[in-house]
Amino acid sequence: MSDLPVFGAGIWHFATYVDRYATEGYGEPVGLLEQIDKAGAVGDLSVVDLNWPFAGFDGTLDDVKAALARNGLRAVAITPEIYNRDYIKGSITNPDPAVRAQALALLNEAADLAKELGCDYVKLWFGQDGWDYPFQVNYHDVWTLAVDALRELCDAHPDIKFVIEYKPREPRNKIIFPNAARTLLAIQQTGCDNLGVLLDFGHSLYGLETPADAAQLCIDAGKLFAIDVNDNFRGWDDDMVVGSVHLVETFEFFHTLRRNGWEGVWQLDQFPFREDSVQAAKQAITFLKAIHRALDALDEEALAVAQANHDALAAQKLVQKVLLSSMIGADEDDAS
Repeated sequence: MSDLPVFGAGIWHFATYVDRYATEGYGEPVGLLEQIDKAGAVGDLSVVDLNWPFAGFDGTLDDVKAALARNGLRAVAITPEIYNRDYIKGSITNPDPAVRAQALALLNEAADLAKELGCDYVKLWFGQDGWDYPFQVNYHDVWTLAVDALRELCDAHPDIKFVIEYKPREPRNKIIFPNAARTLLAIQQTGCDNLGVLLDFGHSLYGLETPADAAQLCIDAGKLFAIDVNDNFRGWDDDMVVGSVHLVETFEFFHTLRRNGWEGVWQLDQFPFREDSVQAAKQAITFLKAIHRALDALDEEALAVAQANHDALAAQKLVQKVLLSSMIGADEDDAS
């Protein structure tokens, strides 16, 4: 069996969630250090993605470093919060130059913090950069603002990577980076070697992409720097436990990564609103280990023949055989 991948999670996986119906949250508040301790309790996590600024945290960076160390964790990324109400008309594409400057300053802060913590990358999710109505923006102008700001940011920090996490919508009706192809176009136009894509499996589903195809597109461009995994019903970004709904497409996604020799972190981006967050992470990793076993067992030569002939049934038979047997193995792992 090949070596297991490195598993990670967004630290928000272990937070308390709110929505417009449960505005006080689905549980008691969980502070940053407690979130890190919960991540450590999972057992199989090696890295976490941290938001910046540290919301509601009045401790020091040394406190954060100590919490990571005592749990055997490393910060793999910093995700700056450029998507809150400070940026309701956008961050790097905001019509107000002062707000754009504020956003860029926060991004630079995040890059400096990421370097101090030894992170692999800074994650850029431009949830507020886009539009809600026809005629609301000048599309040329907002695109130019975005590309120019990305170039400025990446050129200022050539010693760390930046990744764009694309998503079709929410909170804006249309987000400026909605899919793999448009994101790759922006990256190409910046000309920055240290700018790539974070492919969120659920965002790809939600955007009606085939996630494995989107991954291949990014890999062929040399720009798949990171991934997040979860699941949804394709009608919304539900951030469910990975493998809950799209089992075969999840397997195809990881098969594409394996076939191309991609060796990054298998990172969870889940929102267990009503579930125990530690157990949700454990169950997700149990599933991902089963996926890993199935990849080892898959008859690649037979699959290549089936794909060369576009033989859907033969390919599905091969996939179902290894997936079902690996799931049985996962149940045995849980029982032991």
